[in-house]
Amino acid sequence: MWVPGVGATLTYDIAAPAVIAWQIAAAGRAGGEALDATLDGTPVGITEVAGSGGPLGGRTHLVACGPGQLVVTYTSNGPSPAPRPAAPTGLDRIVAMRPSRYCPSDRLGGYAARYRRADELATVRAIVADVHHSLTYDAAATGPTTDAIDTLLAGRGVCRDYAHLTAALCRAVGVPARVAAVYAPGLDPMDFHLVAETALGDEWLVWDATRLAPRQSLVRVATGRDAADVAFGTVLSGTAVLVDMAVTAVTDGDLPADDHEAVVELP
Repeated sequence: MWVPGVGATLTYDIAAPAVIAWQIAAAGRAGGEALDATLDGTPVGITEVAGSGGPLGGRTHLVACGPGQLVVTYTSNGPSPAPRPAAPTGLDRIVAMRPSRYCPSDRLGGYAARYRRADELATVRAIVADVHHSLTYDAAATGPTTDAIDTLLAGRGVCRDYAHLTAALCRAVGVPARVAAVYAPGLDPMDFHLVAETALGDEWLVWDATRLAPRQSLVRVATGRDAADVAFGTVLSGTAVLVDMAVTAVTDGDLPADDHEAVVELP
């Protein structure tokens, strides 16, 4: 049985007093973790935003600090309590069908119709396979304003673009879809990773059109309609520039094999 060890170190140059929110802690972790911040080497207090846990356990943490170099470090080396994910509710399905900032599914209905198959699972598999084969992974081809249609036209992108296009096309053919920010053991280059989830039957199934890491080893961080909901860092006020980031995701055994066709749920 593999046990994940995950973590991240984020370094910011703070030019003016700032308030920053992070979603970098693994969802649902009960122990074996630490989250610390220092400003020019001096510890700074971190608070967990009340009510941020939600049904999927995603957590938001907040720091307020003055000018200097801020370093935030998160580590977790224990297994996450992972009960079977809750079945999609009626509200979940409605929210996951709405167009969103990076997933303008309402503009893709005609194009997405080509993916319709005899059942929803076959439809989703067709979408994921086509996104995988149609896009080229290219970090230089995407930016903070790139949405699913931009990615479709460019034929290039990074994990968030693959996930956005997958989710948008699924919504466009009537399949509720959302995204999940995860730690991904086996990912190369290592980074925060974004994948898509679809509501099929009484399950949320996870899909990764990049096929860069086995889905069975993913560790959920945050869940939402698109990257705007699951951003790892948000500067709420002040002036802060991210100058360095290191992400770690490893296991204590061999990674599971994944053909990216099988049905997989993300805890």
